[in-house]
Amino acid sequence: LIADRREGIGVCGWILVSLSFLLVLVTFPVSIWACIKIIREYERAVIFRLGRILSKKAKGPGLVLVLPCTDTFVKVDLRTVTCKIPPQEILTKDAVTTQVDGVVYYRIHSAVSAVANVTDVHSATFLLAQTTLRNVLGTRSLAQLLAGREEIAHSIQAILDSATEQWGIKVARVEIKDVRIPVAMQRAMAAEAEAAREARAKVVAAEGEMNASKALKQASMVLAESPAGLQLRYLQTLTTLATENNSTIVFPLPIDMLESLGQKNRGG
Repeated sequence: LIADRREGIGVCGWILVSLSFLLVLVTFPVSIWACIKIIREYERAVIFRLGRILSKKAKGPGLVLVLPCTDTFVKVDLRTVTCKIPPQEILTKDAVTTQVDGVVYYRIHSAVSAVANVTDVHSATFLLAQTTLRNVLGTRSLAQLLAGREEIAHSIQAILDSATEQWGIKVARVEIKDVRIPVAMQRAMAAEAEAAREARAKVVAAEGEMNASKALKQASMVLAESPAGLQLRYLQTLTTLATENNSTIVFPLPIDMLESLGQKNRGG
């Protein structure tokens, strides 16, 4: 890589640097204002001397000395950059067209590599994030895309971090913001979910009916063994109805009385 080269500036270069330094001494202290540059805390300066990078490590923060005529410098911002990926039209593995957008958070950890190894580090990272998002999501099905956003985000982050390492970029986080699917697919998914819920509801109702029938069977067996228990059940039902403030009047008649009346009628 360009940032890793270590070559001298040659004899002619040293002569020009010496002349530049001599010019600074002759015009001092007026020239000092052109030589001193202030680098902020979150910035670094990559200095080029006669077109070559002066050091493998960027200068700053604070005061930086730059020789006139022979030195130039480029400021690099080290703060975290937010890169918003616009909605991408993606065809999933199961042939469903979706629109997915996301956000990438990254920062420059090597100012020299960011300046020397790529023309525009921010534009390159933005385009690479778009391409990586499309490539990764194209290998996932719609169900995986909807349920595994965090896993997909980590996968995209690992790919971007590996690809941008030589650019001096560190990808801190990748988030998938929204997944848009066609309206027809939304309706089909809603109908499928509704049908699944209705099926589960019918199963639950059938299980409830089965359990209730078993409980009623056991209750009938208990009441059959105790005739007095049936009368108590009548009274309990009457009490329940009376607490509901209605006008219904219930007259519980013992089953034995009805049976005796029936026998008398047959006998007469």
